[in-house]
Amino acid sequence: MNKKKENKLKYFYILWSTQSLSQLGSAITEFALTLWLYEKTGSALSTAALTVCTYAPYVIMSIFAGALSDRYNKKKLMLICDSLAALSTLAVLLLYRNGTLQIWHLYLINVISGFMNTVQQPASEVAYTRLTPKEYYQKTGGLQQLSRSLISIGNPLIAAALYGIGGLDMAIMTDLITFVTAFIALAFFVEVPENKENSASQGSVLQLANEGLVYLRETPMILYMILFMAGVNFIASAFDAVLPALIIPQKGNSVLGMVTSCSGIAMVFGSLMAIHMPKPKDRVRIVYLSMLFSLGTENFLLAFSRSPVVWCIGQFLGWVFVPLMAANQNVIMKNTIPDHLLGRVYACRNTLQFFTIPLGLLFGGFAVDHICEPFMLNRSGLLTMLFGSEKGSGAALMMFVLGIAGALYCLAFGAKLNQYHYSDGE
Repeated sequence: MNKKKENKLKYFYILWSTQSLSQLGSAITEFALTLWLYEKTGSALSTAALTVCTYAPYVIMSIFAGALSDRYNKKKLMLICDSLAALSTLAVLLLYRNGTLQIWHLYLINVISGFMNTVQQPASEVAYTRLTPKEYYQKTGGLQQLSRSLISIGNPLIAAALYGIGGLDMAIMTDLITFVTAFIALAFFVEVPENKENSASQGSVLQLANEGLVYLRETPMILYMILFMAGVNFIASAFDAVLPALIIPQKGNSVLGMVTSCSGIAMVFGSLMAIHMPKPKDRVRIVYLSMLFSLGTENFLLAFSRSPVVWCIGQFLGWVFVPLMAANQNVIMKNTIPDHLLGRVYACRNTLQFFTIPLGLLFGGFAVDHICEPFMLNRSGLLTMLFGSEKGSGAALMMFVLGIAGALYCLAFGAKLNQYHYSDGE
C-alpha cells in the first residue's frame, strides 16, 4: 500500500515541479514588465497598477471561478487557462517587437492573465489534492510553499539579469519556454483523477458558488480560520506598504532589497520545517500561534531600530513561520472539505482571505504619507527618542501601531479560534 502511495506521489512531483517552473517564468515576465514600464513612465503608481490589474479579477471573481473548477475537468481547465495566459504574454512580445506596445495594453493583458489565474488556481489546488495521499498533505503543502519562496527570491535576480542582457524579449521568451515545459508535462505525463459523483454538474454557476459559501457558514472552524487570516493579511499588507517608507529615506534602495530578500530566505526555512516536522497535535493552534509570533515580533523590531541587521532579523522572524501556517491551513481544508466542494470552497477562501490585501496596501500608504509622517514632523521628546526625527520616523511610528494592532488582533480573534481544534487522526 505504501509503495502504491509513493507511486502516486511521483505525479505530484511532476506537476509541482513543472508548474513551479512556469510560475517562475510568469514572475520573470511580470518583473521585467515592471522595469520596462517604470523606464517609460517613471511612475511608481503606474507600475503598482499592473499588480492591481492582476489581483482585482482574483479577488472579485474567485467565488465564481471555483464553481467552474468543480463543474469541469480540472486538467482541461488548467491547460486552457495556462494556454490563454501564454497567448496574452505572446501578444505582449509581438506588440513590443513591432514597436506598438502601449501601457493600456499591459493593463488589459494583466486583467486577462489575472482572470485566467483565478480559474486555474482552484483547479490546480484540487489537482494537487487528488494526486496526493492524505498522509503526505503536510509534506506536499510544504513543498508548494518552498517553491513559492524560491520564486520570490530568485525571480527579481533572474528577471533583472535577463532584462539587462536581452531586454523584454529574452524575459518573455524564457516565460514561454517554461510554459511549454509545464504544458507538455501536464498534457502527456500527468493524469488528474476526476470525481465521478460530482454534484457540480447540476445548477447554475451562482448556485454552485453559493454552495461554497453555505459550506463555510456550516463549518465555523474553517470560516473563522479564513476570517482570522483576512485580518492578518490586512495588517501584513499595510506593513508591506510602510516598509519602503521606513528604509529608503534612511538607508536607500539597496538596503531595502537586502531586507526584503530576508523574507524569501525565511520562507525557505519555514517551508523546510513544514516538510520535515512531525504532525502537530492541533493544526488550528499552529495557524494561530505562528501569526501571533510573526505580527508580535517583526513590527516592533523594525519600529525601534535603525540597524539594517536588526531589520533583517525582524523580517526573518516575521516570515519564517508563514509557510508553516499555510501548510497547516491547507491540510485542515483538504482533510475537512468534501472532494466535490474543494474548488468552490478554495475559491471562496481566496476572496474572503485575500480581499483585505489591496485594502491594507492603500491604508498603510495613506497612513504613512498623510498621518504619521506629518505627525512626526518637528516632534521632540520621547517620540523622537523612540522613532527618530528624520524622514522615515512616521513610518517607524506606523510600524509600532501595526505591531500593537497585530498582537491585539491575534489575541482577541485567537480566543475565538482557540475554541476549535484539529488533529489528523491518522
